Order: sequence, then structure tokens, then C-alpha cells
Amino acid sequence: MGMKWKDWDRNLKIRLYGEGVMNFMFWSFFPFMTIIFRDEFGEKQAGLLLMVSQAVSVAANLIGGYCADRFGRKRMMVLATIGESLTFLLFAYANSPWLTSSFLTFVAFSLLGVFHALYWPASHAMVADVVQEKNRSSVFAVFYTTLNIAVVVGPLIGGLIFFTYRFEMMLMGVVLSIVLTLVLQIFLHETSTPILRDKNEKKSWYMAVWDELYDYRVIAKDTTLLLFIFSGVLVAQTFMQLDVLIAVYTSEAIQDRAIFEAGNLALTVSGERAFSIILAVNGLLVALFTVYITRKMNNFKEQHIFITSSIIYAAAITLYGVTDRFWLMIMFISLFTLAELMVAGIQESFIAKIAPEDKRGQYYSAASLRFTFGRLLAPASLVLLEWLSYSMVFAVLGMLSLLSAFTYYMTFRLYEKQKEQVAT
Repeated sequence: MGMKWKDWDRNLKIRLYGEGVMNFMFWSFFPFMTIIFRDEFGEKQAGLLLMVSQAVSVAANLIGGYCADRFGRKRMMVLATIGESLTFLLFAYANSPWLTSSFLTFVAFSLLGVFHALYWPASHAMVADVVQEKNRSSVFAVFYTTLNIAVVVGPLIGGLIFFTYRFEMMLMGVVLSIVLTLVLQIFLHETSTPILRDKNEKKSWYMAVWDELYDYRVIAKDTTLLLFIFSGVLVAQTFMQLDVLIAVYTSEAIQDRAIFEAGNLALTVSGERAFSIILAVNGLLVALFTVYITRKMNNFKEQHIFITSSIIYAAAITLYGVTDRFWLMIMFISLFTLAELMVAGIQESFIAKIAPEDKRGQYYSAASLRFTFGRLLAPASLVLLEWLSYSMVFAVLGMLSLLSAFTYYMTFRLYEKQKEQVAT
């Protein structure tokens, strides 16, 4: 049984509402960015640019986790939202009546990823600070559900206005980011004790970076965490394709095609609109069933859940790449969503379980590298299209997901051995 709403810490309630609004804003334009970059730069160059963008986010993830532990969760979250508001301003200017710049749009898109990477470790560590272990999976599941409500509504609204009113949308992002910054600064309370430097200690920036990397060497000795990250990176090549390869393939495979016919009545959609519908189906299923399936998954061993999820991902992504029929795409994306839901709550609670209390921020930051590295490598699928067909690229992704099932098996074997050693 999950926590009741009245038992939630005020910080959690503030974050749930504030991040819900920002997630809606983000998902109203984010799914279409790969299509925009593909049209502006071509598939190969778009793929390479997106990989560069995510490489910067890798560094931001590491810095974010370190700073969340050293300077406090609240301070990092506020600084990140200030950065987001300035970035939305740049995004608006790059798509304004005075200037249209694909390059500045890409820079703004990349910076949003950086500030999100700085926000994420502090935000998730804060949940671990204020929620008991037995309730964490259900709390994370609620946050995941609100995120996917945004995934449902955002693309449907964005598909209607993003290509026509981009400037106005980005200005709205500026306003929402500023409001969220003020709310976090005024109403949020700190949940950790920041590790403060000696005031007399003077250290060059590169020595500070070296100290930071040294801290991560400590985490690198945790083989269970490293294997968990590696498994996550492999399977991320599947689910990260939702806004990369799946976006591009769907927009090309379905071009002004009738998806429903009844007599003389036919409903025709463009490829971009078909993709926004498919993305909305994914989000709707997640919003409806995350909490339910998370509770059901608590009845099974974590090891079995991770392995089964990877196998289902492999089947779904491979099948998606061999059809150009809209309703079959809906069916396969539903299978894809089931794999997503199976691990939605337990993956965050598993990280909290293996992390020492004084290094939670860094562990969440390090564990998030499975998403960051996953997103870093995911655009390589667009580069592969230079040599392979769509169906072949989808099949390669399916094989990587099967490999992740095996590495998850190895991860949990090691974890069980470590628990036995501690017990004895």
C-alpha cells in the first residue's frame, strides 16, 4: 500500500505540481525536435549533433550529483530552473520574428538537457531523503505517472501549435520556468546537510574537478552499480528510440495516410501527427497503469522483472520496424509500454537500496548515466541508416535489448553474493 497524500512531505507536493507543469511544456515540443533537426541537417548530421548534445549532458549529470550532495538539493534545483528560464529565452529568440536560427535552436535544446541533468539528481535524492524505503517505489511511480500525463497531452497540443507558434511557446516556457524558480526558492525546504568547504581552503577549479572525479572512483568500485548502469545503457538503446528512430520512421512510413475508414468517411493524418498519436498512446497507458503495475511487480523478484522487461522490449522494437501499418504500430508500442511499466517504480528504489546514505546524490547521478549514455548513443541509429535499412536497424536494437537481459542476470547474481557476504 502506498503513502497517503496527507502523509506526503510538502517538498514532494510542491515538486509534483511544479514539475508537472514543466513536463507538459517540455513534451509539447521535445518529441518533434529530432524531426526538425533531420529536416534541417539531414539524418546523419542530426544523429551526430544529438550525440554531441548528450555528451555534454553526461558531464552535467556527474556535476549535478556531486553538487546535490555537497551544496544541497534545494540550491541545485533552484539554480537549474534559473538556467532553464534563460535557455527558453534563447530558444524563443532563435525562433522569433527577428531571427530564425537552426544552430541557436540546437544550442538551446542542448542547454535545456544540461540543466535538466543538473536538476535530476538533486530532485530524486530529495525523494530518497524524505520517504522511507518501503514507500519509495510507490512515490516514484506517482511522479512517473504525472510525467506521462504530460507525455499524453503535450505532444497532442504541441503537434497543433509547435510548427506555427514556436516563438510564443518558448516565451511561455520562460514564464513557467521563472514561476517554478520562485516557488522552489520560497516554499521548498532543504532535506540534506550540505558538505561545506573550509572557508580558508583555496583550490583551483581543476583540482576541484579532480576531487570530484576521485569521488566517482569510489563509486566505480561498486561492481553491482557498474553492471546495473551497463545493463541500463544497453536496454536504453530501445526505449530512447521513441523520440529518435521511431519518430523519424513513423513520420516517413505514414505520410497523409487514412488510418480509419467508414464508408465515404476517412480520417487521414500526416506522419508527424501519427507519431504524436503513437507517443500519446504510450503516455496514456503509462499514466493509467503505472501505479497498478508497479504494485503488481512488488510480488515478483526484481531480477525476473528486469530480465523479462528487456525481452519484451526486444520483441516490441523489432516488430515495430517491420510494419508500416498504423494500428500495428499502436499494438507494438503498447507492448513496448508494458516493458517500460514493469521497471518504472522498482529501478529507483533499487538504486536507493544499494547506495550508502551519504552518497545517495552521487549514486542517483551515476545511475542516471544509463539514461544519459543511452541517449548519447541512441542517435547513432540515425547514422546507421546510411548503411542499413530501417528494419535492420530496429533488429540490431532488439539484439542489444536481449543482451541487456543477460547482463541484468549477471548484475543480480553479483548483488545476491554481496548480500550473503555482508550477512556472514
